[in-house]
Amino acid sequence: MIPQTFKEVIDLGDGREISIETGKLAKQAHGSVVVQSGKCMLLCTVVSNYKQADVDFLPLTVDYREKFAAAGRYPGGFFKREARPSDGEVLTMRLVDRVLRPLFPKDYHSETQVMIQLMSHDPEVMPDAMAGLAASAAIQLSDFPFECPISEVRVGRINGEFIINPSFSQLEESDIDMVIGASADSVMMVEGEMDEISEEEMTEAIKFAHEAIKVQCEAQVKLAEAFGKKEVREYEPEREDEELAKKIHDMAYDKVYAVAKAGSSKHERGAAFAEIKEEIIASFSEEEVEDYGGLISKYYSKAEKAAVRDLTLNEGLRLDGRKTTDIRPIWCEVDYLPSTHGSSIFTRGETQALATVTLGTSREANQIDMPSYEGEERFYLHYNFPPFSTGEARPIRGTSRREVGHGNLAQRALKGMVPEDCPYTVRVVSEILESNGSSSMATVCAGTMAMMDAGVQLKKPVSGIAMGLISDADSGKYAVLSDILGDEDHLGDMDFKVTGTADGITACQMDIKVKGLSYEILVNALKQARDGRLHILGKITDTIDTPNSKVKEHAPTMITRRIPNEFIGALIGPGGKNIQELQKETETTIVINEDPVTEEGIVEVLGVGPKGIEAVLARIEAMLFKPEIGSIYEVKVIKMLDFGAVVEYTEAPGNEVLLHVSELAWERTENVTDVVNMGDVFDVKYFGIDPRTRKEKVSRKAILPKPEGWEERPKRDNNRSRDNNRGRDNRNKGNRRDDRKPRENRSED
Repeated sequence: MIPQTFKEVIDLGDGREISIETGKLAKQAHGSVVVQSGKCMLLCTVVSNYKQADVDFLPLTVDYREKFAAAGRYPGGFFKREARPSDGEVLTMRLVDRVLRPLFPKDYHSETQVMIQLMSHDPEVMPDAMAGLAASAAIQLSDFPFECPISEVRVGRINGEFIINPSFSQLEESDIDMVIGASADSVMMVEGEMDEISEEEMTEAIKFAHEAIKVQCEAQVKLAEAFGKKEVREYEPEREDEELAKKIHDMAYDKVYAVAKAGSSKHERGAAFAEIKEEIIASFSEEEVEDYGGLISKYYSKAEKAAVRDLTLNEGLRLDGRKTTDIRPIWCEVDYLPSTHGSSIFTRGETQALATVTLGTSREANQIDMPSYEGEERFYLHYNFPPFSTGEARPIRGTSRREVGHGNLAQRALKGMVPEDCPYTVRVVSEILESNGSSSMATVCAGTMAMMDAGVQLKKPVSGIAMGLISDADSGKYAVLSDILGDEDHLGDMDFKVTGTADGITACQMDIKVKGLSYEILVNALKQARDGRLHILGKITDTIDTPNSKVKEHAPTMITRRIPNEFIGALIGPGGKNIQELQKETETTIVINEDPVTEEGIVEVLGVGPKGIEAVLARIEAMLFKPEIGSIYEVKVIKMLDFGAVVEYTEAPGNEVLLHVSELAWERTENVTDVVNMGDVFDVKYFGIDPRTRKEKVSRKAILPKPEGWEERPKRDNNRSRDNNRGRDNRNKGNRRDDRKPRENRSED
């Protein structure tokens, strides 16, 4: 029996549509949809266990995978099977998770899984822009306790005009690449990169995206109504005790307020808060502590959060004693590590990043192989967050999703300032050594300085800052916090990170936790972020104001040369023999790529010190050397023959030509050694291709004066010779004809 399907269509304009369909696939999941745009199809399924897990958080897993079959391709590797998710897939998972997670009830702790799979790929449709829509639509068809539908869209801007979900080709022309997640009422998440745009332009882009999201949320509601919205499941909520909550609030609030106002360090403050909590627990009997379970800790945390927020709203003070606009003390240093190609330390308060730069050829580019995108990155940044940076001891199990996300944000912040003609592949690695507030922004600052220290000619230096927001809807008060601490990240209503140059924003990441945040507050927050960003930028430029003009002595220098395609084979040699020998002789690395546009070969020569590079360039110039007819060149004898000498152009070593014995001197030369010997250097004249021998001809005698009394040998009369030969041939033919017998008599012999 053909299943009944339900479908909603969303018009994106320009003839583009997104359809949401359910009822055909994966019907045992608690909710499933197929989202399609063009030939791009995403299958999203959601499942949540009916039994609450024994944890105090929501165990939500968002999984996004791209199937290679969707693009008609095979996975790489020995097993030819999709394996661990790529960085691109991880970044999409994070985008969806950050919008979904806050909309589940805080006391809902059932294991929940959202799986999004790319089943069919369209080269002109970016699937990650529809992942949030697919996840929310599937949840709307389930019985999950979920607050409201959401969606995510990508917004670009081409020639001043905003566009929703631009194609790959359109995005290349866009000066904005932002993904916005929102409900119909509130913007919840923003992440993207920009080409030095203003705060007002960024706000306009968010507004434009939000209008499109409202339409997509409405379509989800219609689909759920047509399908038959399920009753929200019942689950066992967390235990609450209002009387206990008030009691603990009264016991903790004033003490926490006093500690917070003292403006102590992270460890001192943490110890003081822990002492207050222990005093409260000690005031209860063992039976009460056992009976209340985790409620005491839960209500203490609420009281602590309320006291710290009130301190900021009422007095404009923060946990470490700063005012809302103050930036923590900053100190920087470059060239710290003696063996790296570039290095820097950026320390802001209790956050510290040590960045290194490594320069390489195109061979070291980061290869990206996804069903939805194939390419390479000539600039990339890796971020490492070891447990000691927060004073913890825990096992390290590979690169976390958080590390991938923070590294990607810093990479997007900096990549637009790496010039397009930078000859190197540039790898930046940020090691977080201390962390108490926005190590990703410390990475941006450290990465800027490390690249300038390495001699990468950045267009402009980039800085970054993490901001926070505390607001009270009842009183209308709000406070924007510059350079937030780790604690302020958790207790605030919004945390956002903004990076940029002195002229505009290059990247951002926002998570907005409060509903209905006004755009006026958002603009004010962005402007305050700009002031802080410029302050930090000043500290960076005080340390290193311009990129070093040269790379370090121990770092490789990169020189590129373009050669016609027909010379690539000669440079490489049979089986790579020539290029391997040349690399060994010169202690360089040589990489050759073909430019399909200009049909030229791009030769990259990487070496430490000028000697080896100059030797390679000389070999290339020699290979490309073309003597001009009538010109005089200096040559050196490299081989002696009976009929001449093989000479090499001194300005193009490796280019050889035969100097025939007849061209050595005006006088008759019996032996080549009578005129020249091995190693002799002299001038010759180039005559081009000799029509008789069809080989290149050079002459030594042509530039020597003729001996006194020299007479030209009379030229041979070629016509007369041909006539004589023709007559001789005819006579021979006649004789042969007379000797032969008549044809009719031959058979008798």
